[in-house]
Amino acid sequence: MKFKAWSVAPPCPDGRRTLEESGLSPLLAAVLSARGVTDPEDARRLLSPQAEPLLDPMLMRDMDRAAERVRKAVKNGERITVYGDYDVDGITSTCLLTQFLLDLGANVQPYIPGRLEEGYGLNREAVAAQARQGVGLIITVDCGITALDEADYARELGVDLVITDHHACKDRLPRAAAVVDPHRPDCPYPFKGLAGVGVALKLAMAVAGPDRAGDVFRRYRDLAAVGTVADVMPMTGENRTIVRQGLDDLHPPRRLGFAKLIECAGLVERPMTSVTVGYALAPRINASGRLGRAEVALELLLTHDPDRAEELARTLCDLNRERQAIEGDIFQQCVQRLTQQPQSGAIVLADEQWHQGVVGIVASRLAEQFGCPTFMICLDQGMGKGSCRSWGGVNLFQLLQSCAPLLESFGGHAMAAGFTVREENIPALSRALCQAVEAAPKQTASCLEADAAVQPEALTVQAVEDLDLLEPWGAGNPRPVLVLPGAQVVSAAAVGRGRHLKLRLESRGVPLDAIWFSNDGSGLDLEPGSRLDVAFCPQINEFRGLRSVQLQVMDLRPAPSRAQLERDVYEKFARGETLSPGEAELLLPQRAEFVGLWRWLERRCGSALTMEDSLPHIARGAGRASGRREAPVRTLVCLEVLEERGLIDLDRQTDRVRVVLHRLEHKVDLESSALLLRLRRAAEDRL
Repeated sequence: MKFKAWSVAPPCPDGRRTLEESGLSPLLAAVLSARGVTDPEDARRLLSPQAEPLLDPMLMRDMDRAAERVRKAVKNGERITVYGDYDVDGITSTCLLTQFLLDLGANVQPYIPGRLEEGYGLNREAVAAQARQGVGLIITVDCGITALDEADYARELGVDLVITDHHACKDRLPRAAAVVDPHRPDCPYPFKGLAGVGVALKLAMAVAGPDRAGDVFRRYRDLAAVGTVADVMPMTGENRTIVRQGLDDLHPPRRLGFAKLIECAGLVERPMTSVTVGYALAPRINASGRLGRAEVALELLLTHDPDRAEELARTLCDLNRERQAIEGDIFQQCVQRLTQQPQSGAIVLADEQWHQGVVGIVASRLAEQFGCPTFMICLDQGMGKGSCRSWGGVNLFQLLQSCAPLLESFGGHAMAAGFTVREENIPALSRALCQAVEAAPKQTASCLEADAAVQPEALTVQAVEDLDLLEPWGAGNPRPVLVLPGAQVVSAAAVGRGRHLKLRLESRGVPLDAIWFSNDGSGLDLEPGSRLDVAFCPQINEFRGLRSVQLQVMDLRPAPSRAQLERDVYEKFARGETLSPGEAELLLPQRAEFVGLWRWLERRCGSALTMEDSLPHIARGAGRASGRREAPVRTLVCLEVLEERGLIDLDRQTDRVRVVLHRLEHKVDLESSALLLRLRRAAEDRL
């Protein structure tokens, strides 16, 4: 198992039926209702690509000042630098604002600091270099909110600074001509989930003015969509409109750079979804920044030369393969170190040989594998540059803030951040981080959250395609995860040079293909005939013109025996919790079981009308009398129904059951049993 526990959302039969009556498919209705969306109008807004309106950019604090300063620079022909970050969000932000200003006829140049030489964000050397070139205005995108000293230095050099960012703010804001960040404590902007490229897009719309804002949005929403997906922003609010409409502009792509990159990556025939962007397109753009070659992606997204674009796209794909190899080596080194010297609370690792550009990805993989926040530090001449990734809901920005006396600098989000630390402070930092993580309130991040348990008949091509209406997926609107209980292994084989696991499964006579990426299934019984519970994301696989459902495995676990499963479901039912249709069927007795049990009780009780025995023995006798498999839990349900309808008195001891039969003169309708009606309602809501 990859996760320590699974949590399957309880079904919401009434909400699901309401959504189905409004025209939604059963599988989509089940996922929505499990997520609390039961009103058809709420569902329509969520599923509509244009239902979430774009907010007025001028609602952001300082946006009026920022737009006015940019207009002034364009009008006066001032030299402008758009200063970005080297990740996908920063690169797309830089390209968006640079191209927008070029279209206005501005004297503008993009600048992205070298990751290895300069590090993240504004730095004094870069500011000084811009001043020497005669730059009068620097506009930051996706960075700058913590650059207090650098902002003061720009003022000293006579360079105006307009900061646009989306990262968390410190106690004090930089002194600049304008500071635009929805996370400013005094910013009234209602939606706080914009990526850096989203804030840059809002600035462009504000500069253009209300009459042209719509045209600006349509022209640059593809860049905004890619940056928003890559930065793992919440797929709620206006982000859904930005991303969904932006993804439409990638299939087919309108921007030359995207077209050549999609072609080079072999994605031409595939629809551009948030998953495609997040796992195939964004990593190739990101690789350039991680390996210190951000200018490659920057030029690709700005060029209008087809031959040059093709060359740059190939370079990005090559850089991505190089990044994967470096990342894999560092990851294996870390796993070996942690196996020999385990760490608790938080993982803090440092090394002089690591490539600074990939440790953030390694930190993410380690956090997921070991279930705790991870801090990776690259050492160079007594100074360490770190990247960290969260786990368990720990807020990294707050965590680093609590350790600020040990740090030279820090910044970022709750889930991902960066910092600089002196080498001699690392042991103290490690202790402080581990103690803070242990004390921090955590969610059960190692718990896999699933939307519904399903039976294989529900997994039709059409039903899985209907789930795509939930796109774009992301934080706040995750990709649907389903659970298929008790699937039987037909075959299992390693593919992709041993990195992935391909499974052939069977459930209730239905064959299913499954793929588990980056996992070999070690520790699980994958022999033919073994039974597994499968947590998965459903997807459509196309091969030689045929389309079929494939399970993209999120986790596997040994399936409990039927007897254990029945006991667990009964305990859940006894607690008054909602059962899934499949669980209800496990407990729901058939008429023949009632008949067999009653006949056996009459013989066993005799004229005394009383008997005492163990539940397994009663179930065995009832099974023989009805010609069915003995089922202790279903037998117990039968006994409780008979008691409810006044046919018996039932007294359950720790391991014994005492039954007293009542000879009634009138007929008793078992079908009116409230217990049976409850089980039947749950069973009828089958998915």
